[in-house]
Amino acid sequence: MSEDIPAGFSRHERKSPLTEPWEPIWSRERAPCVQLGLRIATVHCNGRGFAHGGLIASLADNAMGLSVCVAGRAGGAVTVHLSVDYVRSGQLGQWLQIEPRVIRAGGTLGFVDALITADSEVIARADATYRLVS
Repeated sequence: MSEDIPAGFSRHERKSPLTEPWEPIWSRERAPCVQLGLRIATVHCNGRGFAHGGLIASLADNAMGLSVCVAGRAGGAVTVHLSVDYVRSGQLGQWLQIEPRVIRAGGTLGFVDALITADSEVIARADATYRLVS
């Protein structure tokens, strides 16, 4: 499995007990968005051997939440709604990347969507609504 990491990505500094077993996770800021990525390994896979939907949903929620905080200059964000549509499978060894797009961030709510790719092919799309907190 290749450990090649795309240009501009560095180790994601924001850790949590949920994502600890998935390390290393990588991030890249493309203001105002924060992209996340990782090389799909066995620990990321379901029983069929491809990227688990829960991994994809969690990383998408993480990247979209971070992005809406940056765009809205908020201290934090609480997920109000999260939807993920899976269109293809991410395979072992592929580079999984979450690419958020902030639609609106201001006031009390923020709206974000994202494309999730594996080796640059779209495998899912997500959208979320967040309550912005200071």
